[in-house]
Amino acid sequence: MENVNKFLDYLKYERGYSSYTIINYQDDLKKFFIFLKREELNYLNLEYSDIRRYLIYLNKELNEKNSSICRNLSGLRSFYNYLLYKKVTNNNPFIYIEGPKKEKRLPRYFEYNEMEELFSVPDIKDALGQRDRLILELLYASGMRVGELCSVKVSDINKNERKIFIVGKGNKERYVYYGEYCMDILDLYLRDGYIKLNKTNSPYLLINNKGFRLTERGVRDILTRVIKKTSIKKNISPHMIRHTFATHLINEGCNVLSVQKLLGHESIAATGIYTHVSESHLKDVYYNSFPRAKMKR
Repeated sequence: MENVNKFLDYLKYERGYSSYTIINYQDDLKKFFIFLKREELNYLNLEYSDIRRYLIYLNKELNEKNSSICRNLSGLRSFYNYLLYKKVTNNNPFIYIEGPKKEKRLPRYFEYNEMEELFSVPDIKDALGQRDRLILELLYASGMRVGELCSVKVSDINKNERKIFIVGKGNKERYVYYGEYCMDILDLYLRDGYIKLNKTNSPYLLINNKGFRLTERGVRDILTRVIKKTSIKKNISPHMIRHTFATHLINEGCNVLSVQKLLGHESIAATGIYTHVSESHLKDVYYNSFPRAKMKR
C-alpha cells in the first residue's frame, strides 16, 4: 500500500530509525491490514469497536504477548499521526486506545564470567575472528544499539580520547566510550583484519567477508554462532549485551542519569528498567553493609 510505504520511508529517511525497528513497524502494519481485509474494513473509516476487535484478534487468535500488542498499538498510533500530518485523514482513531498492561520483566543480561566466556570464542589470529571479538567488545564497552554499531565509520573513532561519534535514534548525536580491552582489539583489527577484509575500500568499521558493510542481521548471526561455542544456556542478541552494559554499570554504582546519557535514552523512564540489581550483587551489598551480617562472617 502506497501510504504504508511512504510512512516506512519517512521513518527511515526523516526519523532515522534503524532497519530493525522499521521491520517491526512493517510487520505490525501487515497484521493490521490482514485483519482489515478479513473484516472488510476501510483503514480511513474505523470505529472504536473495530479497534477493540483488532485487539482481541491479536490476543486470542495470534496469541500476542501484552508487550507486543502495546508495541503494535504504538506503531499504529504513529502511522495515523503520519496520515494526519500528510492530511490523508482528519483523525487518529488510536490516540485514546490503551493497550493491555505490560508484563513486568527484568532485562535479560549476562554475568561477568559469561561475558568473559563470549570474549574467548573468536580466534583473533584470523581477520574474521578479530572482527567478531571487536563486535563483542564494542557492544559491551559502549552499550551501542546494533544499528549504531553497523553505522560506525573508521573516521568516527577518536583513538586519542577513546570515544566514537554516534548518530542514534531520531538522528540524535552522541559520543560513546571504550576502555583498554576494546582499544587493544580495535588496534589489532585496524592494522590487520580490517585491511584484509576491506576489498572495496569501505569507510565502515565492520566489514563482511565480501568487503562490504556488515548488516544488523549479519551481527545477529555472528553472535548466534559465538554463543553456540560456549557453555552458556541463554539466547543472545545485540540488545541483550546493551542490557548487560547498563546493568553492570548500575551494579558498580553508576548513577541512572549517567547511564541514560551513555545509552542515548531521551527519557529517564526508559533507563528505569536497569535500576534492578542482580541477586549476587544484592547479596554482596547486604553482607558488606549490614553490621550483624559483617560481624558473623
